[in-house]
Amino acid sequence: MLDPNYVRENLDSVRAALAARNFSPEVLDHFAELDAERRRVNSEADDVNHERNNASKEIGALMQAGKTEEATAKKASVAGLKDRQAELEKLRDEADAAMRDLLSGLPNLPAADVPVGADESANVEVRRWGTPREFDFEVKDHVDLGTDLGILDLERAAKVAGSRFAILSGQGARLERALVSFMLDVHTGEHGYTETQPPLIVNRDSLFGTGQLPKFEEDLFTLTDERGFSLIPTAEVPVTNYHRDEILEAASLPMKFVAYTPCFRSEAGSYGRDTRGLIRQHQFEKVELVKLCLPEESEKEHEELTANAEKILQLLELPYRTVVLSTGDMGFSARKTYDIEVWLPSQQTYREISSCSNCGDFQARRMGTRFRRSGGGKPEYVHTLNGSGLAVGRTWIAVIENYQQADGSIVIPDALRPYMPGIEQISKV
Repeated sequence: MLDPNYVRENLDSVRAALAARNFSPEVLDHFAELDAERRRVNSEADDVNHERNNASKEIGALMQAGKTEEATAKKASVAGLKDRQAELEKLRDEADAAMRDLLSGLPNLPAADVPVGADESANVEVRRWGTPREFDFEVKDHVDLGTDLGILDLERAAKVAGSRFAILSGQGARLERALVSFMLDVHTGEHGYTETQPPLIVNRDSLFGTGQLPKFEEDLFTLTDERGFSLIPTAEVPVTNYHRDEILEAASLPMKFVAYTPCFRSEAGSYGRDTRGLIRQHQFEKVELVKLCLPEESEKEHEELTANAEKILQLLELPYRTVVLSTGDMGFSARKTYDIEVWLPSQQTYREISSCSNCGDFQARRMGTRFRRSGGGKPEYVHTLNGSGLAVGRTWIAVIENYQQADGSIVIPDALRPYMPGIEQISKV
């Protein structure tokens, strides 16, 4: 959530930032009206409170002087002030709530170095790693490869659940398990993250904290009981919320977590896009990286988190590129995002496999997650960061396609062979 004081003092620059994010800046006109009403109510409440205090002193003096009748008359004349003050406090609370509701629907403001643009066409490539392999045969996509090898079954998954679900079998399932273990081992052993296993069901407060609510409820799989639970769309939600409504010690930061979870997304409105195979599923697996850090360290931590995710692709020897997203392509809570895109031979292009975002204090304000520096002082909001390290299903796709052979078999990358002992390639049985 945006800092209301910052919005109040920088209305024009916030309007421009919202416009750059394809968000109507006119909503700030209502914010200004609510803010003016709040200030008016506060001013009147201060006057009423001042009048009540003066009246109380006068009544006390009259009583002390034995002027009981005058004191009683004075009490009668100010009897309505208490009710008026209560009424004004109610109006102030209503204005505060309306401003909070308004701000809860506004996206984060982009960092100064984020490219301005309407959509992904304005994204800027910052680096590439590896060279796409040249094949001397006609490449297949992961669906044909997986189906021919008997390791991917979309038809039975549709029978069991519906469209946009998949069944991995045999060595295909083992490959996915190997990828998960490999990613977790690298992030915990080499990158210093603490492995954690969060709940797969979260409450509405958690979804509000990371920005899925209120604007993106249609993308959630929400349970039908009265408790308002939803399946997690990403481990970012439960893990980032671990320290909601807490004040941390500055010395404990940064906190670095890695979590492997299934994720569940309805993705309403995205039908027709990437619905073949595993690219865009209702249920998928991710290894997620989450950081809580000091504000002055967040840019450095963002670069490091992105490099940690890239390292997985380097070890798997999968070509990729990294782009910084434009203002029109960033997620709701992000102030800056790097997308890592892996090369897919069947599409002859790079496709997203991780989004690594610096959310600044945006999520922390929604969650109430703060820290206190040594020596005391006023608590400050932490900065939160997250990114996939990596999306497991899309990594599975990239391995299958980049390591395919002319006979339809798949060579297992060297980095994964310790996790699949005795298996150097996946072949038709």
